[in-house]
Amino acid sequence: MPNTASSDSVMFSLIVPLLNEQDSLQELYDQIRSVMERMGHSYEILFIDDGSTDASAEIIERLNSRDDRVKLIQFLHNYGKSAALAAGFMACRGRFVVTMDADLQDDPEEIPSLYEKIQSGYDLVSGWKKIRHDPFIKRITSKVYNFFTSLFSGIRLHDFNCGLKMYRREVAKTIHVYGDLHRYLPVIAHRNGFRVAEIPVRHRPRRHGVSKFGMTRFTRGAFDLLTITFLTRYRMRPLHLFGLLGLSAFGAGSVILVVLAYQRLVQHVYLSNRPLLFLGVLLIIVGIQFFSIGLLGEMITSQRTESDAFLIKKCLGCQSSLPQQLPASFSIT
Repeated sequence: MPNTASSDSVMFSLIVPLLNEQDSLQELYDQIRSVMERMGHSYEILFIDDGSTDASAEIIERLNSRDDRVKLIQFLHNYGKSAALAAGFMACRGRFVVTMDADLQDDPEEIPSLYEKIQSGYDLVSGWKKIRHDPFIKRITSKVYNFFTSLFSGIRLHDFNCGLKMYRREVAKTIHVYGDLHRYLPVIAHRNGFRVAEIPVRHRPRRHGVSKFGMTRFTRGAFDLLTITFLTRYRMRPLHLFGLLGLSAFGAGSVILVVLAYQRLVQHVYLSNRPLLFLGVLLIIVGIQFFSIGLLGEMITSQRTESDAFLIKKCLGCQSSLPQQLPASFSIT
């Protein structure tokens, strides 16, 4: 089999995060190879093993021994999909970066359609699972999640969390993803000034294994929506948010106290039994606290450094690129 990954110029990097997907990996590799060879461009496949406890890593190692376009980054233990994507973005070399899940629900046959769309002038093209093969409750909660994400983010997409996406290299290399913010990559890219589009893609029924996301993902998704709204709008200017809240509270408290002072000094109304007095004092204190939080946020923003919290247990095929792109504090064995 020809080995093209050694070329200095790779057209496509396919990033596949996975956790305990041993039954899907060989078939997924065969499908990806078939599609990419028809397209006729150089490519690499980066499997990011997010702490699997089955034979996933061994299967990828066997694929690597036959085809050096297959890469493996194995985490020390499970860090989550965002960490897996972050590692893939750092290590990839392609001009275009494709992300997809390893459970065979994302169809590699959609890659040419994503490429055609991104060639029309976009920087990130996200898939839209228009017809979903998921349980009813998951489909409903996904609609609710996508509605509120569109409302708060200002970008209109039907499916923010679709695993099948294509990025230009510039997007993948500049986007910072951590925690559970992989759900909001189109929002982050849009806020960074990149052009985002969406196309319908085929969604296939799950054939092997079970979903790795439980009910807690709904509450975590809601909290992450608040996080991404704050980070994309006020990350570099926290005082604009907390200062506005502080000014509003301080102003309301000041108006209340001025009215009460007028009533006491001019109208001779006693204030000892006026709960409004305590509300006015409370609002002023809260306003000052919001100002303080905003100023502390500005100080932290000016001093902070980026860090990623994951350790790499094993790398195959990435040694030439990882040391230059991963922080020196990472453990690579």
